[in-house]
Amino acid sequence: MAKKSSSKRITVPCILGRKRELLSGKGAKISALTAYDYTFARLLDRAGVDVLLVGDSLGSVIQGEENTLPVTLEDIIYHTRCVVRGTSRALVVSDLPFMSYQVSVEKALESAGRLVKEGKASAVKLEGGEHMEETIRRIVEIDIPVMGHVGLTPQSFHRMGGHKLQGKYGSDSRVVSPAEKVVSDALAVERAGAFAVVLEGVPAEVAREITDQLSIPTIGIGAGAGCDGQILVSYDLLGLDPEFKPRFVRRFAELGQAVELAVRTYNEEVQNGMFPGLEQTVSQPRKAQLAVVKSGTEDL
Repeated sequence: MAKKSSSKRITVPCILGRKRELLSGKGAKISALTAYDYTFARLLDRAGVDVLLVGDSLGSVIQGEENTLPVTLEDIIYHTRCVVRGTSRALVVSDLPFMSYQVSVEKALESAGRLVKEGKASAVKLEGGEHMEETIRRIVEIDIPVMGHVGLTPQSFHRMGGHKLQGKYGSDSRVVSPAEKVVSDALAVERAGAFAVVLEGVPAEVAREITDQLSIPTIGIGAGAGCDGQILVSYDLLGLDPEFKPRFVRRFAELGQAVELAVRTYNEEVQNGMFPGLEQTVSQPRKAQLAVVKSGTEDL
């Protein structure tokens, strides 16, 4: 019997199947990273990452904005098309950016449709729990898979007063605690038909409780090791910004330093006349030059 190719495209049913495998104690956890362009998407896809998220985090890491709020739907569509071209295996999910779905269900349907039709995404992600339950349900009803996102939701930057831990257990049993609210939000996302939910910036114990209650996969970021999978901003794990290191990120490389060193070396060698050297130089005797002129140009 022929061995199945490891490059087979991952689909939404595959991700749902991973949850069932994990529950049986046999499956591997889900790996996810952000991607914004063809070259990075190609590298991450070759490395075996399961899910590539075209996140509105591009506002910060690509556009240099303070937060994700300025990112437009057109931005996400453009970057999604680039990422899709670079993948043959990973499931590509695209963020619905701020104000592309909150205004009305109809607006959300239109925006999600554009991400799939124009961007060629396989699924969309949106932030919010109970108050977004109907929106998620309606998008799923038109056959667009949805990934939810609860806990620390970056598009709520101003309401939350920045990027702060959410979902702490409360001490007053008479009121709904932040932890209970995050659990309720995650359950609402599942009820609405989402195929997975991102848990961001919540205590590990709360994330574990949610993971145990849901039949869909949980993807954690700053939510401990108890989730069904993990996601990080790819630039963070690669150390491309030496000055940015949140507690929940482990740098698996220091590419920021490596890039800076490489460019400094290039700059010095250009200024000193050391680059290009003989190995990077094409030269020909006079007779050969005349032959090239007659026959056409030579490839470098």
